[in-house]
Amino acid sequence: PNKPNRPSILHIMSDDQGAQDVGFRNSDILTPNLDVLAENGVILNHHYVMPTCSATRASLLTGRYPIRTQFWQGNIRPNEEWGLRLNETTLGEMFKRNGYSTYMIGKWHAGMYYDQLTPVNRGFDYFYGMYLGSQNYFSHKNRRNIDLRENFLDSNGVLVDNVRGDDSEDSGVYNTDLFTDKAVEIIGSQPADQPFFMWLSYAAPHTPLQVKRSRRNQYTSHMVDASLKRRKYAAMISVMDEGIGKVINALEEYNLRDNTIIIFTSDNGGAIDNIDSTVSSNYPLRGGKVSFYEGGVRSVTLVNSPLLGLTEGYENEHLHHVVDWYPTFQYLVDDNPALSNKVQFELDGYNLWDSLVNDNPSDRNEVLINLRIGDRIHGSNTREKNFETNNLRFMDESVNDFFIIREGRWKLFHGDFLVAGYTPQYPLTEATIVIDETFIACNETRLYNLRNDPREENDVSELNPDVVDRLLARRAEYESKLLYIPRRTTSGDGRQNGVWVPWQNMEL
Repeated sequence: PNKPNRPSILHIMSDDQGAQDVGFRNSDILTPNLDVLAENGVILNHHYVMPTCSATRASLLTGRYPIRTQFWQGNIRPNEEWGLRLNETTLGEMFKRNGYSTYMIGKWHAGMYYDQLTPVNRGFDYFYGMYLGSQNYFSHKNRRNIDLRENFLDSNGVLVDNVRGDDSEDSGVYNTDLFTDKAVEIIGSQPADQPFFMWLSYAAPHTPLQVKRSRRNQYTSHMVDASLKRRKYAAMISVMDEGIGKVINALEEYNLRDNTIIIFTSDNGGAIDNIDSTVSSNYPLRGGKVSFYEGGVRSVTLVNSPLLGLTEGYENEHLHHVVDWYPTFQYLVDDNPALSNKVQFELDGYNLWDSLVNDNPSDRNEVLINLRIGDRIHGSNTREKNFETNNLRFMDESVNDFFIIREGRWKLFHGDFLVAGYTPQYPLTEATIVIDETFIACNETRLYNLRNDPREENDVSELNPDVVDRLLARRAEYESKLLYIPRRTTSGDGRQNGVWVPWQNMEL
């Protein structure tokens, strides 16, 4: 395919957005800017992510499955002392070694207990945002401590940490707007001949569900039958969409749009709770956040750029995974890892460019959804295993080992996993929604034919024993790559004088 010459990359990520929760998927949520990008771009209908925040971010940053980066264990919680290992090469480092300017705006959630884990020490020239996984959208606090800052390295390579506390002009300002405005500001100061990589990682629409009433009214007045929670969630997405429109306008105003590739994806599916509190929709897919059913791991994703050379937009049905962006970007910037003084580990992704431009299959024919082996967690006695795993519902004590993989039309579940139910379709067509079977532990083998059964309703494992055996045979290779998990430790030292800060020295 026609290969662009050192394009700029804008990768926009939303947080916990349902697969149906965009206008171009017939949602009642207003996303006019995303709709235009989709209409003139490529919608990736089989783009896989991990079912939780940290794991997807680590896979995007490294091009490697969580089994290799230790993120198969799930999310980094506040106070926890682990993160993306320093021997991993990040997208920031890859772009930077090729002469790009690199910016990270918004939610990081890939480790912060010592300085070297934070974005400007991972290849990003500049960071503005939050280290942790969630915060109050107005006070920017997590557990009553500030988590909003600007970081860069000074001329001596020393980390500058400008915390945006209660006395800053950012205090009280909606963080979605802050992230948008910072992206617009950076684009406005970008030299036309200097390519850049910007990861714009919104916190929206992750909980807490917060948005000003005036904007809720502005964006959801047509949603007369929706709950207040659903309207808040919808408005959070619409405010983000409004921000995306401003960022695109800035690219156009400064003549950067024609040489920029825009990717939009959610980090995982929308969260399922119970009938009263589920506000997102992954319809028609089964399951949601933290689940390995399609609604948890197939995210709403699109690509838009004049560089694609499309005469009209289309929907791409080929198999893709979030780890594929790393090798795709490597191809686009002519990266040669051998010239770097840092070892580039083996990637799990495939270059997607030909698939995007020509609607061809990539070299990917299978996706590891996840593999978990409880015995590979250091010191997994009962008490610690409980601590290790109680942060994710699919990893409670009764749910220990599982292997989940998709190959072509087939998707196999094997081992101990939690069964997920269904999110509703919005707008609601009936008074009650049955969300059955949600988060019930089982130990069994299930096989779904996604081509005939996209909602994963009919287990066909007994009818296809040869397929089950073939897919189970793939486990050994992945198991050989699975990293042990060291003992997860926590500390209260990250909260100092009302601010979240890295609390360890790297030598310790």
